[in-house]
Amino acid sequence: QLVESGGGLVQAGGSLRLSCTASGRPISSSYAMGWFRQAPGKESEFVAGISWDTVDTYYGDSVKGRFTISRNRPENTLYLQMNNLKPEDTADYYCAAALWSSGNIATMRDRDEYAYWGQGTQVTVSS
Repeated sequence: QLVESGGGLVQAGGSLRLSCTASGRPISSSYAMGWFRQAPGKESEFVAGISWDTVDTYYGDSVKGRFTISRNRPENTLYLQMNNLKPEDTADYYCAAALWSSGNIATMRDRDEYAYWGQGTQVTVSS
């Protein structure tokens, strides 16, 4: 139902823009959405979250100031602009959609709060 794209190989300091679109059954644009990532051998990590109306955005500590989450509600597309990438950003990135419209940082960071998940897109940052 959610399909990510935009991953790839980039050198440290470079940028990538990930996209997430609904495929098949549409995900309501009234839901909050988020990005998570998982590196090999590591636990899943919250990257960023955004409320349905884009008013509230939240970021994981490791990406603050470098990543920007946004969404285009009419097109039902979620984005993650990643700048100044570091080798430690290497991971599979997943978008997710909740069944609620907005929440606080604790809610946004909780994987269990999301009902829909994409298959992931791989990001590799070389040093």
